[in-house]
Amino acid sequence: MALNLSEMIFIPAGEPPHKAGRHQAAAQHRLAMVELAIASNPHFTISLVELDRPGPSYLVDTLRLLRKEWGTDVELSFIIGGDSLKDFPDWHQPAEILAQLTRLVVVHRPGYEDSPINNQQLETRLPGLMQKVCLVPIPQLDISSTDLRRRIAEKRPIKYQVPEAVEEYILTHNLYHTSTESQ
Repeated sequence: MALNLSEMIFIPAGEPPHKAGRHQAAAQHRLAMVELAIASNPHFTISLVELDRPGPSYLVDTLRLLRKEWGTDVELSFIIGGDSLKDFPDWHQPAEILAQLTRLVVVHRPGYEDSPINNQQLETRLPGLMQKVCLVPIPQLDISSTDLRRRIAEKRPIKYQVPEAVEEYILTHNLYHTSTESQ
């Protein structure tokens, strides 16, 4: 299924509320890694909308800011993994998120397959959700940020799991080697 996106905007999270108190790389490192990862694709850009504002980074607030800046004529799609869809009704103001979006694009991740029963449960928890969902099949790579951080902490290779420039950045800046660092 073609999404016909004119541009894909990556938005590094400022202060993700669901990761409060957990180890994560500092914002400048996360931004640098995204820049390195997307540098070769002219259709990929970065927005600093979440990094430039203080406090928790709730998607609903980000979408409101983008809508204010771009207007209502712009189609906004948000891409999440299938593993995140099951928790979407628990996100901060999920109905308002849906109201701001043209569609919620869901890509499958290994081990997180959708089923009619799960979709019915999601629709019951958040009416209108499944009308906005666009399921997109993609080649499934069994890669997760949790696994990458664990591999790095265990001094195991991450080659071919991230772009080479990102791997070099992580190693150069000694990121994710302990569970407490946030350099």
